[in-house]
Amino acid sequence: MAEEHYLALYRKYRPMTFEDVKGRDAIVRTLRNQIMTKRISHSYLFCGTRGTGKTTIAKIFAKAVNCEDPQDGSPCGRCASCRAIERNAALNVTELDAASNNSVEDIRRIIDQVAYSPDQGKYRIYILDEAHMLTNAASNALLKTLEEPPSYAIFILATTEPNKLLVTILSRCQRFDFGRLPLLVIEERLREVAESEHLQIEDRAFHYMASAADGSLRDGLSLLDQCNAFNYGNTLLTYERTLEILGAVDTEVFSDMFRCLHAGRVPDALKILDDILLQGRELVQFITDFTWYLRNLMLLKADEQVGKSLDVSAENLKRMLRDKQSADMAEIMRYITIFSALTSEIRFSANRRILTEMALIRACRAAMDGGNADKKGDPLENLQARIQKLEARLIENESYMADLVLSRPALPEEGPGPQTAKEEKKTAVSALTREKRQALQAAAPEELKEISRNWKRLCDQIPDDLASLKRYVKASGEPLTADREGLLRIGFRNKVSYDFCVSPVRAEDREKLADYFSQAVGRKIEVDFVALDKDAQNKENEIYLSELFDWNEELETEDM
Repeated sequence: MAEEHYLALYRKYRPMTFEDVKGRDAIVRTLRNQIMTKRISHSYLFCGTRGTGKTTIAKIFAKAVNCEDPQDGSPCGRCASCRAIERNAALNVTELDAASNNSVEDIRRIIDQVAYSPDQGKYRIYILDEAHMLTNAASNALLKTLEEPPSYAIFILATTEPNKLLVTILSRCQRFDFGRLPLLVIEERLREVAESEHLQIEDRAFHYMASAADGSLRDGLSLLDQCNAFNYGNTLLTYERTLEILGAVDTEVFSDMFRCLHAGRVPDALKILDDILLQGRELVQFITDFTWYLRNLMLLKADEQVGKSLDVSAENLKRMLRDKQSADMAEIMRYITIFSALTSEIRFSANRRILTEMALIRACRAAMDGGNADKKGDPLENLQARIQKLEARLIENESYMADLVLSRPALPEEGPGPQTAKEEKKTAVSALTREKRQALQAAAPEELKEISRNWKRLCDQIPDDLASLKRYVKASGEPLTADREGLLRIGFRNKVSYDFCVSPVRAEDREKLADYFSQAVGRKIEVDFVALDKDAQNKENEIYLSELFDWNEELETEDM
């Protein structure tokens, strides 16, 4: 008994009628209407990326126009003509692979056949796959026939690169664009095939295979076939096994890599790359997926509402929202530029790892990313990127940040000597009379008094999504007296802290901080940041609220 021949899933489940086609409703409806109304064109151009249904629909169309009993423009699949086309035995349907049969002689053979009417059915159909591979001479030989073909001849040109076809050929064809299929359409089809094959697969595995297919249903079915072969004998195909088969990595790694790049931690970024390679992951796939992760960050940075339309899990969305808070749009775009260029560089390179390591180091150190050899980088952009890296390193290294941020301006050499921070503030307040201090204290709004009394606790409880702003405010910020209600003025003696907090990229964080203080005191609060130099403490409207209250307590103790 002959051994049963195994068919790949993409061949076994190839659509045979228009009803079986997924995700091509507009194209299918147009072709069916043409068949039903007998308004069939003599030449068509099907263009789009690989695995999106061009050749499949061309064959269904060929069956439908010659079908003896069409059903609403769709082939019946039972007549002699339909069965012959399905077996690739129909003399009236010629399929030519123009990638390998692209000479003038190949086209002349087709032209010679066109001279004879069909021996069965109404039309002779010629399907030229990869039509853009025809030579100029072959294209010109085909041109005359496309311009004035016999009434029984139909030409269908399928191509992934229509821009390479002669303009005169394009103008003689009805063009149908086969875009990439939506992820949900591919995932739904994979589920149908898995159910027919009695395969048990996790939802996350389905989702990843559909994503990895990149809009190509044929690629998706090939991935399902590959994963099923690996999982043979096991009951359930898990998400982890799918990643192992396809050489992919979990999305959490992308977040770790992004934080390393943002903080400029070159050793940690290289360690992540080393771990990925040791696990046998595919490097090109990793770079492609990481670039897509950066793309999602860019969209979220542009508008957080985009998160509702991103095709990611709630856990991954939460992780991306956290990551996008720490970087600005220019930095994310710079990463996308670096890794998009890297994808094309390493695809056919023998030094993939070296090129990837170079890209990681360049991404970590913005000053090195000065552009191509023939294009100088923008010095201002490089300087801004270096400042951002320094800020990120200060935030991550709390002890180093405290040493820098909490440092005070040096006192003049002829002064009485160093003072403690409390003595400095006490000296500042002593410039005011007792009556003025009492007047300022009495005029302070109740909500500011409450914030001043609970300043340390309120700083400790600032939400974690404001971590960068929280550290600077907590380290060197204190509330000042204000000239009106509902205004919280936070003063900084340190210029680094002040510049960081008032940076334009922190505008959204400042609004969130104001909302936090508003909720804390139960009324609307506006937040304003003030830079204090060493002489600013003598200004009556820039006195620390906490020192007014502390001074009042000391006065009461002295009077006793």
